[in-house]
Amino acid sequence: MEDEDGGTKVSQIPGRRFPVEILYTKAPEADYLDAAIVAALQIHVREPPGDILVFLTGQEEIETAEELLRHRTRGLGTKIAELIICPIYANLPTELQAKIFEPTPAGARKVVLATNIAETSLTIDGIRYVIDPGFCKIKSYNPRTGMESLLVSPISKASALQRAGRSGRTGPGKCFRLYTAFNYQNDLEDNTVPEIQRTNLANVVLTLKSLGIHDLIHFDFMDPPPSEALITAIELLYSLGALNKIGGLTTQGRRMAEFPVDPMLSKMIVASNKYKCSEEIITIAAMLSIGNSIFYRPKDKQVHADNARMNFHTGNVGDHIALLKVYNSWKETNFSTQWCYENYIQVRSMKRARDIRDQLEGLLERVEIEPTSNPNDLEGIKKAITSGFFPHSARLQKSGAYKTVKNPQSVHIHPTSGLAQVLPRWVVYHELVLTTKEYMRQPGQRKCLVGEDVQQWTKNECSIDEHMEWHPSKPTCCTSHYRNCELTSRAGAFAPIAVNWGRKIQLVKCQMGDDVNFG
Repeated sequence: MEDEDGGTKVSQIPGRRFPVEILYTKAPEADYLDAAIVAALQIHVREPPGDILVFLTGQEEIETAEELLRHRTRGLGTKIAELIICPIYANLPTELQAKIFEPTPAGARKVVLATNIAETSLTIDGIRYVIDPGFCKIKSYNPRTGMESLLVSPISKASALQRAGRSGRTGPGKCFRLYTAFNYQNDLEDNTVPEIQRTNLANVVLTLKSLGIHDLIHFDFMDPPPSEALITAIELLYSLGALNKIGGLTTQGRRMAEFPVDPMLSKMIVASNKYKCSEEIITIAAMLSIGNSIFYRPKDKQVHADNARMNFHTGNVGDHIALLKVYNSWKETNFSTQWCYENYIQVRSMKRARDIRDQLEGLLERVEIEPTSNPNDLEGIKKAITSGFFPHSARLQKSGAYKTVKNPQSVHIHPTSGLAQVLPRWVVYHELVLTTKEYMRQPGQRKCLVGEDVQQWTKNECSIDEHMEWHPSKPTCCTSHYRNCELTSRAGAFAPIAVNWGRKIQLVKCQMGDDVNFG
């Protein structure tokens, strides 16, 4: 702010309306989840009226805490006031999330079990007590492996202050920190690591390139990301055909940059024009964009929820086609809320997917893609998907695990996938996540981008079905008996192209720089 002399001065706006007493433990807690439950019960029995907010790291912890609290409150007797337990996390249906905002009945106390969404995103009236175990889940991206992980990590001092402030929004409160004052002063970082330093930068790089910013190494980022992450992003965009050899944006890259989604999704959309299935592909892209929050799996109805999910995987079509089936089935019911309840599907997530799809559909005309629908051509749809996600290819091993093609590592199909029991020889996946194992989310059967037969073959040209022409500059050929086609790719030192020619399959190694036109 500018003062009377033309200088500047710092003004602070306090975010806390009422005083908050902060209490620490005398020693570190070995089991913070059990300590949080004990603390909640002690507050309920000993402290004056006021609701409780408990911060936990995720859905699994919240469900466990809810179950333990219900069990232990039964032994408190009738003289103790009722304790109303209200969980809140991302995958919880909207109507259940809304319960945290309902007024607490007279003579009762409410305890809210929440993730760090309750730090800043919402304010709950009546909260007087906060229990802070000092942990949260942080998404981190490893550019070397291309894997994202949700790791339970200590919070920062800034987050600790935000949590404490939740108890002082509507009146004086108390914050019970389940760690020592020494831990707070010496072990916690001042601030959370900025997201740009722990995320996939492909979309950021594509956006900057489209704005004419080419010198990314010297670009003045507020929080400079790791150079390795930038290089990985540039390599991915080059393999997708969005960048040329000198790092400039290609015509295809400009079309991809028009779509506000991950570059692999935008490449998939651009490729759908060739396979005449743009309507289906933007639906799949919209469903993938909302993350892993489509299906709801209540703890007391897990079998029913799993059966409902598997109904969309009939025919072992893969998770991408299953998501397409989910959206189309919802659309056929005129976007029915009741249908979502019956199939254990999040209404809120589906509405968000519909909004994203409408936005993507509006952008098709801008990049000169004609809206076309071909729902029965699953081969064409799968080829369009493979066009965008070929960098995320994995091959089945004898052990039953998969090995990724890029940065080879052992991964598994996620247990919630419809392909978990099928195990196709080749798959493409949406993302890698590290939980109890290295899992592939939303896998689908990978399709070769070339046809079964060679239409024309000369020394300088290879014409393969209606989707691909190849003009080799320095071809090196070897004949091998491969049963499955290798994936067409621009990544790496050469692009393997396998075509079925008579009884044999000709494996052609196309040197980098050859003019390859493929989906």
